[in-house]
Amino acid sequence: MEPFISTFIYFIAAIIIVIIGLVIFEWLTTKYKDWEQVRDGNQAIALSIAGKIIGICIILAFAIYHSIDVVETLIWGAYGVVLQLIAYLIFEGITRKFSVEDQLKANNVAVGIISFAVSVGLAFVIGSSIT
Repeated sequence: MEPFISTFIYFIAAIIIVIIGLVIFEWLTTKYKDWEQVRDGNQAIALSIAGKIIGICIILAFAIYHSIDVVETLIWGAYGVVLQLIAYLIFEGITRKFSVEDQLKANNVAVGIISFAVSVGLAFVIGSSIT
């Protein structure tokens, strides 16, 4: 019975960390509200959010695999969210010819795809470094 309980605890922890991560990203984006844009059909922002969700979950999967308990997983998960935030800020910073946030708001799907790839790709790097 213990594996079922552990799985449920990790499941709940993952949902909480993903929600916290998305709330933090919502605060970070000042030019639009993520979920209003998704409701209105903005595919670029939907791709960006999907990348963040998948990215955080990839990091959590590595953390669960390599951690000894839920607390350690939560610490790695929180650290992963912070690193994902840094990655987003770096992505915004290196695109000097345009604002990622403005392009996402304008429903530029190409920028949404790259944002998705940055989140997912770096999640594998972050996750694989967890030992």
